Amino acid sequence: METALRSAIIAWLRADPFLADMVNAIEEEGPVAASPPSIAIAASASTDWSTKTATGREVRLALELVGRGDDPAETAFLATRIEQRIATLAPQQGGFRVVVTRFLRSRAERRRRNTRAVLLEFAFKLLADG
Repeated sequence: METALRSAIIAWLRADPFLADMVNAIEEEGPVAASPPSIAIAASASTDWSTKTATGREVRLALELVGRGDDPAETAFLATRIEQRIATLAPQQGGFRVVVTRFLRSRAERRRRNTRAVLLEFAFKLLADG
């Protein structure tokens, strides 16, 4: 389910017209070859979250937004948009259902060459279909 969730999240972010216009790449793995701004899955991990009647996983996933510029407002705005988009991910996905979507934390940093990065971490509780 972890791999399917990763694919669903990337597809969901790519389908957002605003993000598609504002970022150069939305990829499953980083670092992204495209110039900033870009979004990529930095890491994910899953643990068992099964019930007596269904197979389940809790998946923790970190997205990294990399931007460029002196003004942190643009990167912060994009990070907020990513959070909003993740919060509206449809519960029913191919082969599983998202039961809980929870924002965990974020971390922002300024890097070399006028680059900024925001790491956004989420937890998802999933149950397999059928």
